[in-house]
Amino acid sequence: MADTLAALRSLMASHSPPLNALIVPSEDYHQSEYVSARDKRRDFVSGFTGSAGIALISMNEALLWTDGRYFLQAAQQLSEQWTLMRMGEDPALDIWMEDNLPKDAAIGVDPWCISVDTAKKWERAFAKKQQKLVPTARNLVDEVWKNQPPAETNPLIMHPLEFAGRSVADKLKDLRAKLVQEKARAMIITALDEVAWLYNVRGTDVSYSPVVHAFAIVTLNSAFLYVDKRKLSSEANSYMKENGIFVREYGDVSSDTVLLASDQLTPSSADKTPARLNTEINCGKGTGNGEIQTAEFVNDLIWVDIGACCFALYLKLNADKVLLKQSPLALAKALKVFPWTLLVADWVMGQCLAYKNPVEMKGLKNAHIRDGAAVVQYLAWLDRQVNDSFLEPLKFSLSSAVIDSLLKNFSEMQEIYGASGYFAEAESMSKNKLQDLKRLTEVSASDKLEEFRASKEHFRGLSFPTISSVGSNGAIIHYSPEAETCAELDPDQMYLCDSGAQYLDGTTDITRTVHFGKPTPHEKTCYTAVLKGHISLGNARFPNGTNGMDLWDDFLVYKCYALDVLARTPLWKYGLDYRHGTGHGIGSYLNVHEGPHQISFRPSAQNVPLQVSMTVTDEPGYYEDGKFGIRLENVLIVKEGNTKFNFGDKGYLTFEHITWAPYQRKLIDVSLLVPEEIQWLNDYHSKCSEILAPYLNQSEMEWLKNATAPITA
Repeated sequence: MADTLAALRSLMASHSPPLNALIVPSEDYHQSEYVSARDKRRDFVSGFTGSAGIALISMNEALLWTDGRYFLQAAQQLSEQWTLMRMGEDPALDIWMEDNLPKDAAIGVDPWCISVDTAKKWERAFAKKQQKLVPTARNLVDEVWKNQPPAETNPLIMHPLEFAGRSVADKLKDLRAKLVQEKARAMIITALDEVAWLYNVRGTDVSYSPVVHAFAIVTLNSAFLYVDKRKLSSEANSYMKENGIFVREYGDVSSDTVLLASDQLTPSSADKTPARLNTEINCGKGTGNGEIQTAEFVNDLIWVDIGACCFALYLKLNADKVLLKQSPLALAKALKVFPWTLLVADWVMGQCLAYKNPVEMKGLKNAHIRDGAAVVQYLAWLDRQVNDSFLEPLKFSLSSAVIDSLLKNFSEMQEIYGASGYFAEAESMSKNKLQDLKRLTEVSASDKLEEFRASKEHFRGLSFPTISSVGSNGAIIHYSPEAETCAELDPDQMYLCDSGAQYLDGTTDITRTVHFGKPTPHEKTCYTAVLKGHISLGNARFPNGTNGMDLWDDFLVYKCYALDVLARTPLWKYGLDYRHGTGHGIGSYLNVHEGPHQISFRPSAQNVPLQVSMTVTDEPGYYEDGKFGIRLENVLIVKEGNTKFNFGDKGYLTFEHITWAPYQRKLIDVSLLVPEEIQWLNDYHSKCSEILAPYLNQSEMEWLKNATAPITA
């Protein structure tokens, strides 16, 4: 680590101009949350492996900023050469640089690894002290990273229409209509999931995210894909030709952006004739692949997503001819609807005209059912393993007849000899009786969960590294266990498991927290408070949104923040809280974290209101440092609320749960629940049993029947 910092400081000193500081972001060239091994530059320089964070290296200091999900993890992973800066508690990066770096300081950053929005924010902040942001011509971390992994060359995969639900031609037609509406002649698409969604392709370039490293440029009459051509099979090349997509090498996006800025980008690299940019206002008329016919209306803007487009490409454009606005693909992808070009007007009129893509929506629900079955199989298996591991020593001292008798009346055996398991609350056997036992670990247990998922139809892998955490590890919000250092499962401690999978028809994300011994009254109070917040948010009814128009700013603040408050209020009653957002979108065989919407205390939650057919998670939690963590998470779909009245003619929305797995009844302090919450739990558990039954064997079904038995006050 010391050698890496010294090597970087040497490059900073020899840079022209010399750099007073170097910023190392977490993101890749596409502003991805999760990146490939080659792009983990911040991990390499700092040793911190969390998905969110930013490093700053000056000539004398090295600092790392990260959010509340990673405070404990970063504190453990950073060496003494690094200072942890806690977002929301310590000065922000730009403020720190303003206060601690000299006037006229030069601050370097690779412009490919930061968004336009971030770069402009920093430029404004640095200007206060005549400091300047210096885009480096090369990535300095790459210069010192001797064993940097090579770029991925995994094959591009076509995503079948039976799962995508809409053709590339239809999506391009809608996008081009949106360009006309915004007076734009082209759009540069940099987000990997947007490229994948638009062209109905997938890949394996990034672990857990089925995307391929690629850019796209769509004009009114052409569509380009920038990708390492070695990734395309003959079948993939034919697919591109059939859909009117011109394939260029990944690196050509830089020179082609220059051509685009000067109106010279055409399908043929040899053709330098400026493309005609006149289009007809009536975007309903076009060719079969969505091309727009020419007319008298002239569009001259180039659309880039201010939060997703890298600063490097933006610098190649004429700033006066750039439309800096959120990508329309982000909302279209999140809504699972069509035609999304009409949504703005529809929401202003307060009408729910979101035309669902029935294929994606049905696939998402089916994927969650199969995934729920896998989680139930895992919990039932885990319960048996915990019990069996404590039964094993008894086989040497008791007859087989006695063992059989105990198995038939397992609750009695649990109370006398071993772990109480999923259902009972007896104390576990003393540790000295267990010291020689081979125990399950966080990793071996999560491997079994993956095995159950892998047996399900359309499984393609996990959607993120499973957070399998015992006891104090559960307090590390995004804990990632390693086989060599992970903890053993302990029936006397809480076990938090946050996991998900990628299926061809949908992406899943679910969290359950359980205890296989006797939980303390405090643990039960905390669990019940989290559950109450989870139920409160999942049952909410709230006013319809309007796509963020200024007229509704106060309303949007109310809606986005008020929903987050619903999940926290039961915790606040006890002086408890959590340092992460409450809900994020989820893709359809795409990223497990999908925007542009969210439920959170963060200001960005105000940007996009929730709309019909969006998916969003409901995941409040509580984390007690050094002791335990609790989180409960379901995926919800936003739907019409069907309220008795309709104040203000806004329309009202609510949620539909599509995640199915039981909540552990013995962790619930029923005395803290109101009748409506008990009724909801019983109804949900009844549906769990009914929906998952076809996917379980007899013993698993019996286990689920016990797990979903009605709760009484």
